[in-house]
Amino acid sequence: MPSSRRRSTMQSKKIVAPIIFILLVSNISLAIHISSLHNPLDGGWLEEIDGVKILHISGSHYDMGYQHGYLLKDEFRENLRAILNYSESKGFTFNRLLNIWNIMKNYVPQEYIEELQGLADGAGVSFNDVAALYIAYECNGLMECFGIVAWDNATRNGDLIHARSFDLPFSIKDPVTGKYVHENSVLIVRKPDDGYASISPSVVTRLNGGGGVNELGIAYGNLISWSRDQSFNGPPFIIRAEMVLDHTSTIEDAIKMVTQNRTLGWNYIISDKSIGYAIETNSNIFYMGSWDNPVESLGPFWSIDHVVRRTNFFIDPALASSQRDRYNPGGLMGLIKLLVASMDMFLPNMKKHVNFDPDLIYPMWRLYKTMSREIEREHGNLNLSNTISMMRKVYSGRTDLLLKIMERVGKGRGFAESWNQWVYNPETGDMYVSFATSDRYAYENPLHCFNIFDLLNAQPP
Repeated sequence: MPSSRRRSTMQSKKIVAPIIFILLVSNISLAIHISSLHNPLDGGWLEEIDGVKILHISGSHYDMGYQHGYLLKDEFRENLRAILNYSESKGFTFNRLLNIWNIMKNYVPQEYIEELQGLADGAGVSFNDVAALYIAYECNGLMECFGIVAWDNATRNGDLIHARSFDLPFSIKDPVTGKYVHENSVLIVRKPDDGYASISPSVVTRLNGGGGVNELGIAYGNLISWSRDQSFNGPPFIIRAEMVLDHTSTIEDAIKMVTQNRTLGWNYIISDKSIGYAIETNSNIFYMGSWDNPVESLGPFWSIDHVVRRTNFFIDPALASSQRDRYNPGGLMGLIKLLVASMDMFLPNMKKHVNFDPDLIYPMWRLYKTMSREIEREHGNLNLSNTISMMRKVYSGRTDLLLKIMERVGKGRGFAESWNQWVYNPETGDMYVSFATSDRYAYENPLHCFNIFDLLNAQPP
């Protein structure tokens, strides 16, 4: 009996083993077949409405990156070459950019690493090219913007209004084709599998234009604000912006996202459907406050009832001391310092100011002051149309002759050189946006009206 039982068991094992092998092979083959059926382009498409290029991306982070890179491959390569060439001219070599990436990547969630890989694969470039590109955006002071939030009694019907001007040097162009980066503008409609949908006016290669709005009404914009206290121990700002849009449902969560793992000097304007905040950060400290925080009223700055606004300098005294020796950036002394610094830039054998010089802050102060006066003039009557009209008027120099002169003299440095401008109402979902063209700033070009809910519900043709 024992011998017979052993023979029976051995025969059973001989029968079961091939079955298990067949099942394993079948499952592997099925997995390979299913994998081969997956098309990363599914859910991504490109359309054009009234001359505005709209990129719809959805799915996994890799898929969204692949769709972006593939559907806009030529534009992607143009902008990649342009930004890396510009960065090289400012002293940021390719290897230097990669060295910085190797620090910052430790703070980048894996899903965004996969998205950058998707960008590279879709555009047919290397991952290192994309990594260097995102650090080039980080390190070249490539953003001199303005942000405004107005709500409650500051607006015509009490609805919150969030406005942003996205400003970068107008001189950055592809050395091969001669095309400027701002010519490759795009409105990105983003629907991740594991996050909130969002809209962002941007340029090709970037996940966002340093800001945008998500489906829950969180609106976001960042603004470079140079500081002596800086580090690379955090994610690149473009990825941080996407983390906010993808994963925050409350303004408290959004503020937490931008105040942890702080890196360079940054300002942020963030809002939900009912309130706006200004946030200032460097690597060591941060400030957050709404319109009624006492910091907003420290002279020469001043608060405006239910309005927050920022450009490229700090107002909080502790943060300001990490940026400039003189707290007041305006007045006659501010203008004199600007003139002296400007002359230095054009004298032979003098060091050119690559990114930020505190003595060059006066134009930003002038923009802050002029925009604030116009906000006060429209206070209580602000809505989408007159808010964006106000911003366009200020940027054109029609409200301040000295500001206009400074814009002309500083042409090519990014000051008031708008690549796009937008204004948004989270209650209605309506957004007005304009984009720059080859030789015209965004504020000089026609406005386009979109509804973000319509864009998010759009179906591919």
